Amino acid sequence: MAVACGAPPAPAPSAPAAGEQPAQAEQPAAAAPAASAGRVQIRWFVGLGTGSSEDQIPAQEAVIKRFNESQDRIELVAEFVPNASARDVLATQIASGSGPDIVGPVGWGGSNAFYGQYLDLTPLIEADGYDLTQFNPALVNMYQTEEGAQAGLPFAVFPAAVFYQTEMFDEAGLNYPPQKYGDKYIMPDGSEVDWNWDTLTELAKILTVDANGADATMPEFDATKIVQYGFIFQWQTHPNYIGTYLGGANSLLAPDGRTAQIPEGWLNGWKWWHSGMWGDQPFIPTGPVTQSPEFGSGNAFSSGKIAMAVVPSWYTCCIADAGQSWDLAVMPTDASGKVNSRIDADTFRILKDTKHPEEAFEVLKFLIGEGSLDLLAVYGGMPARTDDFDEWLATKQQQFPWVTNWDAISAGLSYPDVPSAEAYVPNWSQVWDRVSALDSLMVNEKNLDLDAEAAKLQADLQAIFDAAQ
Repeated sequence: MAVACGAPPAPAPSAPAAGEQPAQAEQPAAAAPAASAGRVQIRWFVGLGTGSSEDQIPAQEAVIKRFNESQDRIELVAEFVPNASARDVLATQIASGSGPDIVGPVGWGGSNAFYGQYLDLTPLIEADGYDLTQFNPALVNMYQTEEGAQAGLPFAVFPAAVFYQTEMFDEAGLNYPPQKYGDKYIMPDGSEVDWNWDTLTELAKILTVDANGADATMPEFDATKIVQYGFIFQWQTHPNYIGTYLGGANSLLAPDGRTAQIPEGWLNGWKWWHSGMWGDQPFIPTGPVTQSPEFGSGNAFSSGKIAMAVVPSWYTCCIADAGQSWDLAVMPTDASGKVNSRIDADTFRILKDTKHPEEAFEVLKFLIGEGSLDLLAVYGGMPARTDDFDEWLATKQQQFPWVTNWDAISAGLSYPDVPSAEAYVPNWSQVWDRVSALDSLMVNEKNLDLDAEAAKLQADLQAIFDAAQ
């Protein structure tokens, strides 16, 4: 795709992190009312992630009302703070000793700004006899810190899957991607091959088509006139995400907690991604293409011109223009047969300085338990509790009646990224932004020496980590 000379580079494709809201007009947080006589007041801070938009507040207030009417010992009150100012408001409250008891829902990135401020739930879980078997064990383990603390419990989860356009596969004479983990992919000649990234790459090239109908594997293919691409990481192009999907869960911080590193698997994944955009047989849209109106102005898969996309399940929020022929498949494996996937997740966290940990835990249990489905309906998340999946599924089936394989989402719960691609490291925000700069280079620059860029990145990250010592 030609780009006009002198035009500024297109920004890297991006979207709000799962659970984040668009900026709103800033309003001061409402002062919490005095507790009713005889009740312990628990303050719930909403806005660090999702939940503070006006259309979400009534449902949350209804959940609060249900909780308060269900018992006479605790009074739950909420503070709804616009997402754009929530981080600063919460930081000010904590610094002044007037922090809330519970914060959330919030994902990994949003919670990292307050790393170390959360209560270890382990003693409360043990004293209460709280049943953790209602969750997939892998989800519980996601919230265990390096120090062994249980900093949260599962609530809203967003496993990644392969979204694909069935009509594009039909037109190319290709079988659909596997519907179950462990299944082989059946090639057009009937042979069975592993469903791995090499197989996905081969299919993506066949599904990348130019204006004359030639695909990327054909000699006559014209890479300057592509009208349909085979693959994209939809709003998942941060190098941490790509490294995790292709190379497995890891970190840019070495186990010693001080040394910057570039995992070999991540670097190889970055090279695969860059070659897929800029190589001789491109099958991934570049930054300028992705940002073009013809390809959805950033929301490329929803443009109906991308055959496959990897993205967490929250993407169902934004897929209205993709038509009614898309479906879901399981994630491919790496060359060794291991599934490297991601789970975005939102939950509620209790601050360690709460004066009422037992009462806050009672509220937490209600929010992720009896009140969860009502909250998930307005947050857009999939329930982490296994028993709630059927009700969530019924809602999705009504919303997208043509989708046949929601099991690809639920099965993805077994493949979290531990550590998360958004896991805390010292000076987390600076690190995230510095790595994002590499994302921008990869999607916009054809002639890029990724080995050299990785070396620069490692040196810059080392300086950022050193500054945190």
